[in-house]
Amino acid sequence: MKSQATRARSTRAARTRAPRVGFVSLGCPKALVDSERILTKLRSEGYEVSPTYESADLVVVNTCGFIDAAVDESLAAIGEALEHNGRVIVTGCLGANPARILERHPRVLEVTGPAAYEKVVSAVHTHLPPRHDPFEDLVPPQGVRLTPRHYAYLKISEGCNNRCSFCVIPSMRGRLASRPIDEVLREAERLVAAGVRELLVISQDTSAYGADLRYARGEWRGGEWRTRFIDLARALGSLGAWVRLHYVYPYPHVDEVIPLMAERRVLPYLDVPFQHGSPAVLKRMRRPAHAENTLKRIAQWRAQCPDLTLRSTFIVGFPGETEEEFEELLAWLEEAGLDRVGCFKYSPVQGAAANALGGHVPPAVQEERYGRFMERAAAISAARLAARVGRTMRVLVDAVADGAATARSEADAPEIDGVVRIAAARHLRVGDFADVEIVGSSAYDLAGRLV
Repeated sequence: MKSQATRARSTRAARTRAPRVGFVSLGCPKALVDSERILTKLRSEGYEVSPTYESADLVVVNTCGFIDAAVDESLAAIGEALEHNGRVIVTGCLGANPARILERHPRVLEVTGPAAYEKVVSAVHTHLPPRHDPFEDLVPPQGVRLTPRHYAYLKISEGCNNRCSFCVIPSMRGRLASRPIDEVLREAERLVAAGVRELLVISQDTSAYGADLRYARGEWRGGEWRTRFIDLARALGSLGAWVRLHYVYPYPHVDEVIPLMAERRVLPYLDVPFQHGSPAVLKRMRRPAHAENTLKRIAQWRAQCPDLTLRSTFIVGFPGETEEEFEELLAWLEEAGLDRVGCFKYSPVQGAAANALGGHVPPAVQEERYGRFMERAAAISAARLAARVGRTMRVLVDAVADGAATARSEADAPEIDGVVRIAAARHLRVGDFADVEIVGSSAYDLAGRLV
């Protein structure tokens, strides 16, 4: 048993140590950036980040609410934090519907909505006051990040002006709110100076960047830049890091970025959420640019930049989707020959306009179509990767273990695309660039050897 003096010292230490915050971040990379901003602010104020529920004085759960499966995951994470810690603040997309959270978990301390950085920090102050004045040197210049040191997400805007019938993001995150271009470029500059080798540009609609600001001008590095998609790509391309563009809609002005990709000023990679290949389904989805001839545009892009990698996501089993419309999707996918593809089975989301559409597809039919779609997508991916065998490619190393390395090529975004495995790579380190000859392929990954 501790002596009275020992107990007194322990009590004083508990009172004087820095307050500890646990953090659970769910959902997409955009939510991850929100988490990084909150943690950066808390660290600058002297809070420590706890790796476990038990050692934390309080836990923040950053939730996702895009589809029902994400809602269920978020509610389960809140319940787990309450069980293991008991003091929980909830933020993020699901926080836009606090009644749903409080109905399931009435013990949470406070609920804030998405991108509500100051409200989250204020809630932490209320329930776990800081112990001393903030010192900015408690955090590195690039802030607290939840990604590895060699890559980082760069969020350029919040919200979305589109009104897709299956999506409730605009009601959660509001209308498009772009960050001024000089602010974005200064952040990118800090990240690269801190050792970031790859910048992943994210938003809800990257190609709409700056429309809400009427493409306002900003100054950076002695030059004038407009807050718009093409200027952003050109400026980021001057920093010497890989620049990867996500969530780009196939608007006509996106064509301007393809020459930059052909010159390798930005990576020849576009993440375009096409969602379907049937014009009738796209109309019911209320997709922006659905009337564009996307197959023709893809052909034009690849003519200018043959190494262009296209990734996309699709929804099968959307309300009213007939077998004929699904076959249209498969035919579109075959002709488009997309490199990287993800697929979701349609799931009703509370508040989405698509819920009111008739002809909901039975779960068994959705599952069958999902299987057929992924089988077709895997065959396309396998064929495109097999065509790379014998080529020399530049890769970025993500992990090294037991003398082997896991890396990514220009065609691979972290955590969502494939990898390049290098068997003999003892001298490589995480964050290194390397040139490899591709010696093997599978449906989604490549094997390479150093050259």
